[in-house]
Amino acid sequence: MHEDIIFSSVSQTGFASTTGYSPLITSTDMKPEQAEARKLATFLETGQTLAGTFTLKSAISRVLETLERHHGMMRGVVMLLDSETDELRITASHGLDERGVRQIKYRIGEGITGRVVETGKPVVVPQVSREPMFLDRLGLRKTGTSRQELTFICVPILVNRKPVGALGVDLRYKADRDYERATKFLSIIASMIAQAIKVDHLIENDKQRLLDENTHLKQELRERYDFSHIIGNSNPLRQVYEQVTQVARTNTTVLLRGESGTGKELIAHAIHYNSLRANKPFIKVSCAALPETLIESELFGYEKGAFTGAQTRKKGRFELAEGGTLFLDEIGDLNISTQIKLLRVLQEREFERLGGTDTIKINVRLVAATNKDLGKAIAEGQFREDLYYRLNVFSIFMPPLRERKSDVLLLADHFLEKFAREHGKQIKRISTTAIDMLASYHWPGNVRELQNIIERAVLVCETGVIHGHHLPPTLQTAEKSGTITRLSLDRAVGAYESDLIQDALKTTRGNRKRAAQMLDTTERILGYKVKKYGIDCDRFRF
Repeated sequence: MHEDIIFSSVSQTGFASTTGYSPLITSTDMKPEQAEARKLATFLETGQTLAGTFTLKSAISRVLETLERHHGMMRGVVMLLDSETDELRITASHGLDERGVRQIKYRIGEGITGRVVETGKPVVVPQVSREPMFLDRLGLRKTGTSRQELTFICVPILVNRKPVGALGVDLRYKADRDYERATKFLSIIASMIAQAIKVDHLIENDKQRLLDENTHLKQELRERYDFSHIIGNSNPLRQVYEQVTQVARTNTTVLLRGESGTGKELIAHAIHYNSLRANKPFIKVSCAALPETLIESELFGYEKGAFTGAQTRKKGRFELAEGGTLFLDEIGDLNISTQIKLLRVLQEREFERLGGTDTIKINVRLVAATNKDLGKAIAEGQFREDLYYRLNVFSIFMPPLRERKSDVLLLADHFLEKFAREHGKQIKRISTTAIDMLASYHWPGNVRELQNIIERAVLVCETGVIHGHHLPPTLQTAEKSGTITRLSLDRAVGAYESDLIQDALKTTRGNRKRAAQMLDTTERILGYKVKKYGIDCDRFRF
């Protein structure tokens, strides 16, 4: 016998080997060429089935049907190992009662099937009725003298040379069957099933990884746009927090007003990720960035052939945001024709794609933002009044940074930590002089300008402290930095010296003696410099 095939000890005595060709069960008059052609056809059909669009269970069931149709298999079963319980359970079967097989399970090493998975080698039982190890938990196979004798062949399913299950088939007993050939044939089928299982596991693992990543990213977004992550505690910003809390969990249209760079997009994100639509898409459109000829197709999509170059149908942003939130930034730049169509969407909650006739219903929450005076735009005929009233259901005004002076230092520290980490620099703080310069600036570019200034300061700073000379010239006034139109060496040195002394006093909380030690000088000299530069030590005693 073949050394890789295990024959049951009892049944082996009644087994007759033959050199004739009989892959599973064929007609006695079937020629070897016909049997070979049928075998190849089975391989082809099995490969196509396993590579098709079926689920793994239905694909394996179809493979078992093929074995029954082409090779006379009476019953067949594929059992796979449950990774959690280490038990073998039926994944697919043919010729068995579906309700009965759900309860069938084997431990590794239990019965013939468990033995195959344990050893990784095929087992042949030529006569089932004579095999005491055959458990037959369905009660279908062991026969009496009045029933037909059966043969059972079970082969392992190996993935990466490790048994993960078994393929077992029932055949009518034939004394002259070539079991070695039949086992090899079934082993090839089992290897094809194993490859399908491996691919299915890879796909499932990828799906799970993507789901986990998606869940993780959504959680990150929720945390990033949580109210606690919006920097600032000034009174104007607290009012914004209250308004966002009031409107977030509703479906109300929101209009965000304020200068450029005040954080309108950040608030739009906060509204979405704190709403009931947080698990749905958040789609952003910059109306100012798109030309008038494209804005309508971007918002509403288009049908194939709607215009030159429209080769396929394309969904618009409204469709992509279905169930979620659509954020229209700089809505004051929309052209009049698009405003008319947007008005209808807000009123009827429906639209047609460009070049199409089918009406599309939508469930989208709209958040719009603008830095323009829409009242003035209405008076000049650049913005529709009826659309304005549709958008202005709940209005939130974002205060400019010059009205949030108490938030400047908080924001500066936040950006310092962020950019120091990004650029791999060990910058711990901002000097007192630099803080004074930041506090006295009028910030025409608002938070965005502050962010850019701090990033530049981090890049040019080579020490652990950002000083006034690290800030751009627009912040370095003559009063704060000691620069004048005709710069003198004495003034430049004095400004730098004053900066160092104020830093030392800040660190020591106004203690002149400790500050002098830090600067490697005497307390008398430090006192002279403090008087010379008009530094108030009491301001550092906190």
